[in-house]
Amino acid sequence: MARRKARLTRRQRRLLRLTRTVALATVLVTGGVWWTADGDPADRQPVAGADAKPDAGASAAAPAAGAPAGTDRAEAARSRTGAAAKAAGATSSRSGATARAEVREKPPAPPAPLGRSRPTLVAVPAITIEAPTLDLGLDREGRLGVPPVDDPQKVGWYARGPAPGERGTAVLVGHRDTLTGPAVFLDLDSLGPGNTVRVARADGRVAVFTVDKVRTYPKSAFPDKEVYGSTSRPELRLLTCGGAYDRGSGYDANIVVFAHLTGVDKTI
Repeated sequence: MARRKARLTRRQRRLLRLTRTVALATVLVTGGVWWTADGDPADRQPVAGADAKPDAGASAAAPAAGAPAGTDRAEAARSRTGAAAKAAGATSSRSGATARAEVREKPPAPPAPLGRSRPTLVAVPAITIEAPTLDLGLDREGRLGVPPVDDPQKVGWYARGPAPGERGTAVLVGHRDTLTGPAVFLDLDSLGPGNTVRVARADGRVAVFTVDKVRTYPKSAFPDKEVYGSTSRPELRLLTCGGAYDRGSGYDANIVVFAHLTGVDKTI
């Protein structure tokens, strides 16, 4: 009875070994099929979906088909860099334009008034005048004198007033024409704002004036204060006759050029 029980035990052991062998073979066969179908797990890539996180700075636009994963990020970086460069350039351009505008709009400082020195020569390039000067005073009726009619190409300076370039209003007078023909200030009324008048002085300096306006006034309503009045800066007035002419009474108006000192030169 004991021997029979021992043989039965050996059968059980064989059966157990056989069962293990079959089970192992089944596992190996099944694992081989799975390995062949899925490939090396280390080579598998995650599928884009809910778990995929987009680059924080990436564009919302979808990438082109077949483009490498880093292409969009590189393009986005280049785009951001280019946009920043353009913005910086635009800011620099605006800053430069503002600076240039400020330079253009800022007027030059006016020259300081000159000391007293009598004028010697008057030049008005726009109407090709270059004429010597002589001193004038007032006539018996208290009116400003004029250069002699027999010397119509000279300009008279009112010597009791400021000299050209000195603080105040300097006055220069000339004939428009005489019975013998045109005179020095024939074309005075053709001047306009921006034209220049250059006055050489005995001290060797040239006072440069810029025209502000040109006006014609009837002699019956001549604005003495506006024309001859004192000013806080160096100014100049050029006067001649104008308006209608009558053989008996002459011209019925005066032409006045208003100008102010804008520079000092060494040559006329």
